[in-house]
Amino acid sequence: MKTKYRKSVLGIFWSFLEPLLTMIVLTIIFSTIFKGWGVQNYPVYLLTGRLIFTFFAGGTSAAMRSIRGSAGILKTVYVPKYIYSLSAILSNFVTFLLSLVVLFLVMAATHAPFTIYIIFTSLPILALLFFTIGVGLILATVNVFFRDLQHLYGVFLTLLMYATPIFYPPSIVPASFRFIQDYNPIYAVISCCRDAFLYGKLYDPHQLIFALISAAVAMIVGLTLFYKYQDKFILHV
Repeated sequence: MKTKYRKSVLGIFWSFLEPLLTMIVLTIIFSTIFKGWGVQNYPVYLLTGRLIFTFFAGGTSAAMRSIRGSAGILKTVYVPKYIYSLSAILSNFVTFLLSLVVLFLVMAATHAPFTIYIIFTSLPILALLFFTIGVGLILATVNVFFRDLQHLYGVFLTLLMYATPIFYPPSIVPASFRFIQDYNPIYAVISCCRDAFLYGKLYDPHQLIFALISAAVAMIVGLTLFYKYQDKFILHV
């Protein structure tokens, strides 16, 4: 966190300002041009999706670069190699948690319901964290041997962002493309959190189960791949 905001005048306050300013700009744009697609409390709807996706994108991208970015230390000091990727993700997770303060302020300002179900969002958020760690370990491993992955992953994230109902309601997605959101772990977490933050109700347990299974699979694949190839990292970074 300190390194990320080291030369910034506002420092850690950007963790609060960036999502708030982004939410304001996007709300103005989409509410004006698309009338918010009739979504109830569009600012909370938008901010919930943005915060979750931003954490996933930022965490996995940072993890992907972590091994190559630590090449100098990797060759001189022994540290368990997973620490580089894990610390990169946890740094983004702390930023995400701080950004939730902004979400709660926007909820209060827009009179969104504060219910006990907000507490239950800790489960899908934990699923998101472990899914991000799993995917991050996969990307960190592959990026050591295939440098073009960073560029390809940037394109993939852009496509995924617009394919995920973050800015728009899922109801406008044509039936032939619904599978993208139905089998999207990120959207499952977003949906769970929106139910609690926006509608004041308990989320669909099927969405939570899907998110948890996705996290478990990602962790198993990520850890297996990482530990299988980690001894070769030093030869390729």
